[in-house]
Amino acid sequence: MDSEATEMEEKKYIIEKSQSGEFTVPSDMGQLIEDEDQKREQSNIPQASFNFINSIIGSGIIGMPYALKQAGFPMGVLLILIVALITDYSVILLIRGGNLSGTKNYQDLVRAAFGFPGFVFLSIVQFVYPFIAMISYNIITGDTITKVMVRAARLTETNILANRYFIICLCTLLVTLPLSLYRNVAKLAKASLFACLLVVFIIIAVIIRSTDMHIPPTEDAYTFAKPGFAQAVGIMAFAFVCHHNTFLIYGSLEEPTVHRWSIVTHISVVVSFIATVVFAACGYATFTGFTQGDVLENYCHEDDLINAARFCYGVCIMLTFPVECFVCREVIENFFFQTAQPTTTLRHVIETVIIVGATLGISLATDCLGIVLELNGTLGATPLVFILPAACYMKLEEGKVYSAKKLPSLLIVITGAIVMVIGFIMAVLSPQGCSHGKEMSYCHANDVNATDFSTFIPSTEMLASSTVASMVSSTTPPFSNFSSLGP
Repeated sequence: MDSEATEMEEKKYIIEKSQSGEFTVPSDMGQLIEDEDQKREQSNIPQASFNFINSIIGSGIIGMPYALKQAGFPMGVLLILIVALITDYSVILLIRGGNLSGTKNYQDLVRAAFGFPGFVFLSIVQFVYPFIAMISYNIITGDTITKVMVRAARLTETNILANRYFIICLCTLLVTLPLSLYRNVAKLAKASLFACLLVVFIIIAVIIRSTDMHIPPTEDAYTFAKPGFAQAVGIMAFAFVCHHNTFLIYGSLEEPTVHRWSIVTHISVVVSFIATVVFAACGYATFTGFTQGDVLENYCHEDDLINAARFCYGVCIMLTFPVECFVCREVIENFFFQTAQPTTTLRHVIETVIIVGATLGISLATDCLGIVLELNGTLGATPLVFILPAACYMKLEEGKVYSAKKLPSLLIVITGAIVMVIGFIMAVLSPQGCSHGKEMSYCHANDVNATDFSTFIPSTEMLASSTVASMVSSTTPPFSNFSSLGP
């Protein structure tokens, strides 16, 4: 009885503070990067929909062809549809939960529903998700910028600027770390439209190449389902996660109601689903069994259209990195230093350097994006998309857990928990091989500048050999070839 009374008192406290505007715990990324004292402009349904689409379609789309490879093409397309529907439903549940509890952000909502333990769990997830995302950004930077520089400057493999590990370190020191040291990244948030346009260009480039690259499909290219479906769902959840911006965009909507927000959500998810399926299908159909975690890794190094796409993606990623770092830093401040505010400059710098340094070190230890996307999807995105929104609604809504209106939420929570556990286990026990930045074998089948590889017939044995070779090469220390670079 005492615990129930304490929980009710805390819930009442959260609701009262939230309604009075006194509760100041920051939650989602949008609120973290926006000045709370600045009056936000109101947006109509089309404007809010565009903002939400921009929030959904981001860096995660690059791994969607790989998700189809993991799940099987037909099953993968079906799973994308299911994840899109769950995203649509769970985003609406967030707003319903906020209305029921009187809260206006994700963190307050979880605390109102589950007290301090819920706050701790959400804080962990909110840190893990952007932290692993930054690791993936470093890997992508090494994959993209290195190839662009090699092609543009005609560098040889022995040139230090052709070493992906050196490029990752250089970009960290010259770009991402200095940008991450800003105390207010609101100006970076204004680049979202520019980043969205870059992503559109990448999608167009992949569609074009799907029409003029003719690589025969591998033997099991269109098997209905494959064992990696759980990891695939994690990658899809990573691509569709947008819940950190939900309350921000909802608050900017003219006459914000659940009905009007539902319209915004439906429009945004449908458009994002179409763009994601087109990109994933074109990317996978082009390479089938060769598809990498970063599908841009599949294209030949001398493909100038794709090199332009690689450059655009690299720029997009480097602009996104500081925002994710800001989220991690705010979670640390919010969890450990609530009573030691404001943040001193020294503490701000130390936290930033530690976060950026940790992500740099981990990203140098692996160059396989697929496993990183899988882990972030299962450990970070799945709780944010599947578990927490539905669980909060079930906790706050009146009625029994097995009632008709709560049953969909219960099924989503159970599904999310299963995906989280199975996806993590399979990602660790059955890591997928990757090309490790090497040019794919089909690029050497004919003239490298050709796009018709119809004479190249990939086989299961060749794929297995390529995977084993990549696993062997992955044991080489990151800077082991620096000795050949000369003084």
